[in-house]
Amino acid sequence: MKRLEESELIFGRMMRIEEPHLIERYNVALKGFGLKPTKQKSFRIDMTGFSPEVADELDDRDYLDPNQINRRFIILSPEQQSLPVVHTAFSNTGQLMHEFFEHNAKAINALTIKDVVYGEIDDPVLEARDIEDLLSIEQVNFKVYTGTNLADQATELRLLIDRLKKEEQAWADDELLTEMVDLAKVTGDIRTNELVPTETVFLHKAFWSSHFGGVYIFIDPDQTTVIGNPEAPGFRRSRPWQVAYIDARDQETIYRFLVETGRLELPRGSWMERSGWLDLRLETLITVLAYHAEPEGDHKTSDRRWIKNWVTRNSELVEKEGTLPFLMWAERQLENWAQIDLSEIDPRGRFILSRAKPAHPDQWLVNRLISDQVRFDWLSRYIFNKPAFYADYEKWGEGLRAHVVKTVRETYLKDKAGLRQHLYDYRGD
Repeated sequence: MKRLEESELIFGRMMRIEEPHLIERYNVALKGFGLKPTKQKSFRIDMTGFSPEVADELDDRDYLDPNQINRRFIILSPEQQSLPVVHTAFSNTGQLMHEFFEHNAKAINALTIKDVVYGEIDDPVLEARDIEDLLSIEQVNFKVYTGTNLADQATELRLLIDRLKKEEQAWADDELLTEMVDLAKVTGDIRTNELVPTETVFLHKAFWSSHFGGVYIFIDPDQTTVIGNPEAPGFRRSRPWQVAYIDARDQETIYRFLVETGRLELPRGSWMERSGWLDLRLETLITVLAYHAEPEGDHKTSDRRWIKNWVTRNSELVEKEGTLPFLMWAERQLENWAQIDLSEIDPRGRFILSRAKPAHPDQWLVNRLISDQVRFDWLSRYIFNKPAFYADYEKWGEGLRAHVVKTVRETYLKDKAGLRQHLYDYRGD
């Protein structure tokens, strides 16, 4: 993992914390969670305040995620909103944090000038014991605290101001006026500095959870769909009239579900040629095949002439694996911008030729699900499914690791937004 970290493929774009006053505020939050303060003089944090250095020091990767439910957060700066979430049990943690930042920007900006904002993303579940527990999370409430109780004192001051406005004799109450002055010395003018987060409840939309080996939950107006391990506790048991269950190994049913709910962009020559989709699938496939076959080889997997020569030398391997001949067939079908007849293709092949529908709000999650079905495409897995990418990386040989890291660093990391839009027509952050 050292190469990944040095190349910023893991723990990349995090915020460095080394100012003593920020470290002190971070420790206030840790103590608020009942944790030991850090002794680190410098450490990195993500959007939620998670730090790999602090996690190592505490010997607890889940120090902000106890039981992998009710995620904790520590906000030292509004700039954290632009950071990634590098460690989470729920795929929508980043989305929820973005919403919290956006809806409470004034309060966060004002509070973090003097204080730390911390708390937890609270839901009805204390521990996920079965799928029913995950399904019960329909919305979350951000419980918010500050190190010096700035938010609480601002709330108290606002109540006193209301009394002053509404009670005729309040101006004669010296004790009330003195209390207001003392509070204002701490909070500042709350008429211009909003110190109380007002939007704290958000819907828990479609998500992936790491529980029970990985579970996808998609929410539609008339039905919720669970995709996971049929051996998971609660699978096919709870609310059968409202919830459909799909075995994560059942590619046929998963694909049909995505098509019928409008979440999938079907294979058509127009977008496939424009995006270079087959080039992506071909290059990532050849990279994996070549480095597995010849771990120490010098492989130029982006060079079509080299690919042709390599395939000729390894025709038996290529035919046995089967994916490359299929991709070559697909390329021939697309030459005349013809729509591919899906009935001619097995379910895995359909996933290879498909991407999430760009206009759908579940686009990122669907591309993550597709990456589970097309495991050789390490670029898609890195973009949408980093835990799976890191697990793959651990199993690779040194040559494949070096090649993939170099390629991702020199292509994707140089222009993330541009590459995501080109390949997946994704316009989000």
